[in-house]
Amino acid sequence: MSDDYLWDRSGERDPEVERLERLLAPLRGNRPAPVVPSKPRHRSFPGIPVPVAAAASFVLAITGLWLAVRGRGSSWEVTRLVGGEPVARVERLRVGEWLETDAASRARLEAGLVGQVEIEPRTRLRLVDAGAAAHRLDLARGGLHARIWAPPGRFFVDTPAAMAVDLGCEYTLEVADDGSGLLRVLSGWVGFEYRGTESFVPSGAVCATRPGVGPGTPYYADAPAELKDALATLDFGPAAAGPDALRRALAAARRADAVSLWHLLARRAAADRGLVYDRLAVLVPPPPGVTREGVIAGDHEMLDRWWEALDLGSAGWWRQWKAPWPGTPSPTG
Repeated sequence: MSDDYLWDRSGERDPEVERLERLLAPLRGNRPAPVVPSKPRHRSFPGIPVPVAAAASFVLAITGLWLAVRGRGSSWEVTRLVGGEPVARVERLRVGEWLETDAASRARLEAGLVGQVEIEPRTRLRLVDAGAAAHRLDLARGGLHARIWAPPGRFFVDTPAAMAVDLGCEYTLEVADDGSGLLRVLSGWVGFEYRGTESFVPSGAVCATRPGVGPGTPYYADAPAELKDALATLDFGPAAAGPDALRRALAAARRADAVSLWHLLARRAAADRGLVYDRLAVLVPPPPGVTREGVIAGDHEMLDRWWEALDLGSAGWWRQWKAPWPGTPSPTG
């Protein structure tokens, strides 16, 4: 993003800045804007470049808003819907309470500056937490569509097979009667975690999960069918089918599927990492300092450095949000 958009909204748009602008919109003033001179090319606070100062202002404003409202109440607003239209007065879903929809109805949950969650038919969920640190839902079955504008790492959804962690995003999450789930990320990022097994799912990607196993390998929705089938076998199939499934996955992967292969580096045994390394190195050459020996040995710094070469953002950015993930008991254990 260029400096121009932060200064006068010209130039390249940044999706994250636009999301922050929508969040701050309720505080927009009605007074005429002051007359200011044309944009200087070298304007800065003492020792602070303009883009850094502007970005810091956004962060401070959002943090202030979050601190101001996070302690208000411990419930979400519920609007019940049939055919998209409200059918009853607005209710409140309080911590510890369950919400269920039948085959013909839906519902919409809203919690101010946290976000909005649409509940699909045949869904059962519970509000676990709506406090100062985080908001948390327990999705026992059914489906939801979440649009979250709270700071990243503040909204969580537990399922029987994984926990979804919002990193500033929009996504759908489905849970079948057997507890298996499917996450589809529409924008931003979602962390998907179960007992130490982690998936980091970018916009446009999908990730399945199974009880007792946790989230599988993320893949893009338009990935080749052969790759999807091979990953399903690697993640949830019999161990004996693993070697053949790995070869099929590596052969089918495109440059865009590097995110899937990167996850395999951390999930496969050391004996398989060499094969994954060789294929990923063809699709996305490893950056300086990333070696075959180090990756096979499981060097996390090298893996993070290679992640950043995938042009999906900084690994350090998303890792910082894992530290405050609540450790409270949940169905994911």
